Amino acid sequence: MSQFALLGKRRFAPFFWTQALGAFNDNAFRNALVMLVAFQMGLDDHKVSLYTNLAPALFIIPFFLFSASAGQLAEKFEKTRIIRWVKLFEIFAMVLAAIGFYTHHTSLLLVVLFLMGLHSTTFGPIKYAILPQALKPEELVGGNGLIETGTQLAMLIGMIVGSALMAIAGVGTLLAGAATIAVAVAGYLASRGIPPAPATAPDLKFNFNPYSETVQVLGITRKDPAVFNAVLGISWFWFFGTVLIAQLPNYTRLNLGGNGSVEILVLTLFSIGTGIGSLLCERMSARRVEVGLVPLGAFGLTAFGVDLFFAQPGMSMAHGLGWLAFLRSAGSWRIALDLTLIGVFAGFYVVPLFAFIQSRTPRERLSRVIAGNNILNALLITCAAGFGLGLGALGLGVPQIFLATALLNALVALYIFTLVPEFVMRFITWVLVNALYRVRVDGMRHIPEQGAVLLVCNHVSFIDPLLLMANLRRPVRFVMYYRIYNIPLLRFVFRTARAIPIAGQKEDPVLLQQAYDAIDAALAAGEVVCIFPEGGLTLDGKIAPFRPGVEKILARRPVPVVPIVLRGLWGSMWSRRDSMLHRARLPRRFRARVELLVDTPQAAQRPSAAALETRIRALRGEMA
Repeated sequence: MSQFALLGKRRFAPFFWTQALGAFNDNAFRNALVMLVAFQMGLDDHKVSLYTNLAPALFIIPFFLFSASAGQLAEKFEKTRIIRWVKLFEIFAMVLAAIGFYTHHTSLLLVVLFLMGLHSTTFGPIKYAILPQALKPEELVGGNGLIETGTQLAMLIGMIVGSALMAIAGVGTLLAGAATIAVAVAGYLASRGIPPAPATAPDLKFNFNPYSETVQVLGITRKDPAVFNAVLGISWFWFFGTVLIAQLPNYTRLNLGGNGSVEILVLTLFSIGTGIGSLLCERMSARRVEVGLVPLGAFGLTAFGVDLFFAQPGMSMAHGLGWLAFLRSAGSWRIALDLTLIGVFAGFYVVPLFAFIQSRTPRERLSRVIAGNNILNALLITCAAGFGLGLGALGLGVPQIFLATALLNALVALYIFTLVPEFVMRFITWVLVNALYRVRVDGMRHIPEQGAVLLVCNHVSFIDPLLLMANLRRPVRFVMYYRIYNIPLLRFVFRTARAIPIAGQKEDPVLLQQAYDAIDAALAAGEVVCIFPEGGLTLDGKIAPFRPGVEKILARRPVPVVPIVLRGLWGSMWSRRDSMLHRARLPRRFRARVELLVDTPQAAQRPSAAALETRIRALRGEMA
């Protein structure tokens, strides 16, 4: 099923439209406010500068003050009810905004800006915490992609509409006020269709002290290092994006020689690119939470950020170009491509990170982790504003600021990936497997989403663990022959995946016992363990007799057993077929088709090694 089919599902569509309409209104109101203050109230430059710099601060302050409390609300109470109250609050805020627009009451409008920041702060933890409750695991990436795409496009349209309505002579204030009220009402009506989302921690004791709760929420966010570093990655994305977008007005005017329509074009390219990248995530990850896309996204942000500097490093000789005239000018398409691809790789970067947090965090803590994420996002957004102003004060032009940010992105990404090597490991696995094979997966639904599971698989090639790792949704602890585990190029991948090396009784009895202990500990912790009970790679393409190790594992800790079959790998460069025939082991089929078949769990009784062997032989059929 395509991710777009979710837009026809009641469990997703009303929430999607509620979120999109809220993002539209945030940006329509803010841009209408800027247009009113900067161009229609006759204020001097000093006051205009004061208001335009104060506005972002007023919007971001609630994220620091109330994110932790919002996370508690989303955990303790049913989420749909909170959403409806939040949308009613938005209607109230937009009524105040309409009064402020009509009367030119700047102080009232700044109060409304604070209220809209509070609105976004309260909605934020619900926005991402509700998706795992509404979507199936295989829909999580696609759902996040749609939310990210809808949000980006709604923000862009909101900016354009807010500015355009306010610019209409005579009736701009009335139209802007009426439009934001109408959209707020539409958002509330859309929220009425969201199905109930039960509280995930109804017994949570609410802490009314925002300071101590913020400290506690940040502590919860740090509890899982991988999740925390994903949060840092998302916060860095906001830093990168804030620096980029904050420089666009001057970049458009000074370096591109364009007018306001060129700025809108630039924002449109970035937003469309982000939407495309977000939507492509589901296809590129085969509907799995694939953090291997994150290093790819980070690389693209740096590569095209650097190229954006070289595309136009100096001032433009032209002035006041419209968007069409800009596109006809020399070098414009390179700039347009850079901006679009920065957006595409931003989608590759941020969507898997959100899905990773949602899939790895226990439901009863997810809203508070998202709240911690929002606090850190606000901090990095604030730092981004200071970073851009600081570099500008040092005399750097906008292209130089882009270059500095792109290079800094590479350093930050390297730091995060050093802390969480799983991201790099998944990237290597994703690239290698997708470059070599086209994998058809059937029966993935049979692997339980939680709890201990023992996977039992036939062993055809050296790349079997990587192929399984790239296609299974849950992290897997592979039990593998220690000589394969120690292959120089792949050792990093296997060690990062916490594979368990094993040896034969005659080779290394100590290592064998350590492997059994590690397997039992992993199953006791509710993890997924995969073994290859043949004890080695097939020498003739046929399944070898299963060894009794699987029975020893199950006798020590009975858990569900899921048989898995790999088909189509015999004869590949990674199998022993060519080495047995003393031929050069070179690939004969580019992106060969292989199959991964998952059988139903066998949990009623402890199956014997012989029974599992018989089942896997039947699943494999005639194809190796």
